[in-house]
Amino acid sequence: MSNLKLNTKKQWNEAVSYLNESKYYILFIIAIFLVSVFAGFFYPEKFTMINELIRDLISKTQDLKGPSLILYILQNNVTSAFLGLILGIGLGIFSLANAVVNGVVIGYVMNKVYVIAGAGEFWRLLPHGIFELPAIFISLGLGLKLGMFVFAKNKKKELKTRFYKSMNAFLLIVLPLLIIAAIIEGTLITLI
Repeated sequence: MSNLKLNTKKQWNEAVSYLNESKYYILFIIAIFLVSVFAGFFYPEKFTMINELIRDLISKTQDLKGPSLILYILQNNVTSAFLGLILGIGLGIFSLANAVVNGVVIGYVMNKVYVIAGAGEFWRLLPHGIFELPAIFISLGLGLKLGMFVFAKNKKKELKTRFYKSMNAFLLIVLPLLIIAAIIEGTLITLI
């Protein structure tokens, strides 16, 4: 039991250390995301195709309540975060594209909320993203860093190292954040 505790602590410390090493990749993803939020908010007429995505999401979730909704949200977010990380292997292009798309969608939705109810309603979005967005930013940042292995001298070794460290951080940091986010979001939606 003590070995497991030591091993878990070691893995946790490695995950936190790797996040610290990856902070500029994560910050770059956040910057891309924020620029995309502004684009979606200030130029909604360019992104009307998002209406179809929103209708599709509503139709898939309208009858879900409690644990079913929480599981749906969790599955969706874990899939998105995991793919954002793993597919970053291709020079981080998918990770960057994921940040842009998510940012534009959130900006677009914020614009619609603003038009209907005003900026005072933005606070309602906060509980939905307080754990989810950091998890997504971490995954996409790690995906971007993973894709940058191509610039290392020993590409194969660097890819293996970055992949292991990314998976460790995903399991110990990202996944718990996404579980908390799904519980909060699913509970809040059910209560509304």
